[in-house]
Amino acid sequence: MLYTREKLLELEDRSLAPYAMRASATRGREFPEPESAYRTPFQKDRDRVLHTTAFRRLEYKTQVFVNYEGDYYRTRLTHTLEVAQVARSLARALGLNEDLAEVIAMAHDLGHPPFGHAGEQVLAGLMEDHGGFDHNRQSLRIVTWLERRYPGFRGLNLTWEVREGIVKHETVYDVPSAGEYEPELRPTLEAQVVNLADEIAYNAHDLDDGLRSGLLTPAQLTGVELLAALAGELEIDLARLGEFERRVLIRELLGWMITDVVAATDRALREAGVASLDDVRRHPAPLARYSAEGARRVAELRNFLYRNLYKHYHIVRQVAKARHVLERLFAAYTEMPEMLPPGVQEATREEGLFRAVCDYMAGMTDRYALDEYARLFDPYERGRM
Repeated sequence: MLYTREKLLELEDRSLAPYAMRASATRGREFPEPESAYRTPFQKDRDRVLHTTAFRRLEYKTQVFVNYEGDYYRTRLTHTLEVAQVARSLARALGLNEDLAEVIAMAHDLGHPPFGHAGEQVLAGLMEDHGGFDHNRQSLRIVTWLERRYPGFRGLNLTWEVREGIVKHETVYDVPSAGEYEPELRPTLEAQVVNLADEIAYNAHDLDDGLRSGLLTPAQLTGVELLAALAGELEIDLARLGEFERRVLIRELLGWMITDVVAATDRALREAGVASLDDVRRHPAPLARYSAEGARRVAELRNFLYRNLYKHYHIVRQVAKARHVLERLFAAYTEMPEMLPPGVQEATREEGLFRAVCDYMAGMTDRYALDEYARLFDPYERGRM
């Protein structure tokens, strides 16, 4: 039996919750084009994101630890894959469109510059008088303009709902600027669960990487209520946490956060009487959420990571180095544009010098930025021929 696009859309209509986003109801693409015979529009979007240059570059962009510090730590790519997995789990349990949640998750960090949030802060400061910078808007810019793969248009020509989910991505550390994507309305519930999937993933894997690196010690975890409670249930001694026990703890932490969000979101939907996507969009607050107790416990974990990992002197040193590298590169490029590669020089004529430089630097991996710094400022480093 063939599952054609029409059959897949019919299955969505029958199986999804009434408040889910159906691919058959998409507002469509900016540039009309034929849809796939055996994929829904959101599945087609997912595949387009997967094959972008920007997606591949995430492999060598910082999550917490700079790329050269080791092969075992999460990168921006592995983070993205973990977010997609959590988002699919949340969407499936809530009767949402898994394909839409997955593609938003896969695209949510495409615009992240090298060196993680430190890199974003640097570019935001440098571009303050030149149109600004934030990675949500840059992700949208990548999929609507910078990627060039099709003869009839620039960008990927993704559906409206995917683009909306990218630009309205929101977590504690990310505040969206939705522009022309109906900023007065909430995004789909699929986009909302991606917001939480992002936080769930980085809370769990940053804790894991912090322990693996030695920047966090097992004894420090005893003061975190959620971790102490999980360890008690698992009969794990946090003060003597071995590698196997660490893996069990991280797995259970992920499961606990996912379960809490599913139960709390389901309760919020029922209490609000949500019966349609329009109800989701017009609700005054996000409907995807933790329980009150879950939010309190996760906030304590997040604050613990902020104080003990993200502000660890080793990480602070890497942030300072990243700032220095990016600030010097930006100054060199804008003061002497002749040093830019030909393609970027051409872009300056279309986009303006500062935006072209910003696009170029935002697309760099950690490794490329450091190599470029060496090429420009190390007198013993040969420039690329």
